[in-house]
Amino acid sequence: MENLKTARLIIRDFKQTDGPDLYEYLSDEEVVRFEPYKPLSRESAYEEAKRRFGDANFLAVCLHNGKLIGNLYFAKGEFDTWEVGYVFNKKYWGKGYAIESLKAMMRFAFENLPTRRIIAMCDPQNINSWRLLERAGMRREGTLLQNVYFFVDENNDPIWKDTYEYAILKTEFKA
Repeated sequence: MENLKTARLIIRDFKQTDGPDLYEYLSDEEVVRFEPYKPLSRESAYEEAKRRFGDANFLAVCLHNGKLIGNLYFAKGEFDTWEVGYVFNKKYWGKGYAIESLKAMMRFAFENLPTRRIIAMCDPQNINSWRLLERAGMRREGTLLQNVYFFVDENNDPIWKDTYEYAILKTEFKA
């Protein structure tokens, strides 16, 4: 993808050399609390950077000085629908970077890609995430009960999680 630039950010493809910055936030238990994986080791984060280098669904969110501070997930689904997700370094929470990057990605998709609708899923307990989606103009369309599991308990039984589903249509988007 061509780099997207905002007032404070550059959204770009991952580089194989993004391992150190990726480790900085994906090794933080609080940051990955609602993600489908546990905190990454240094080695795993470096491998993940290399993997994301070849994965068009993951985009690096960087400050203009090049510092990687988070990432977006942006994947094409059916019927001109895209799914968006995000994870950011805790040091940069509360500064507006997540909404700035999310809105830039939404604007890019609606203006440049065959996009009718953008969706996002989040854990109902992740209050900051669903509030961010609402500030970005997305609406909660429903609650999916026991929709997904990422981990199992000591008996190897799934630990089911509920999911909020959010969406916005192209006709609703206001840059």
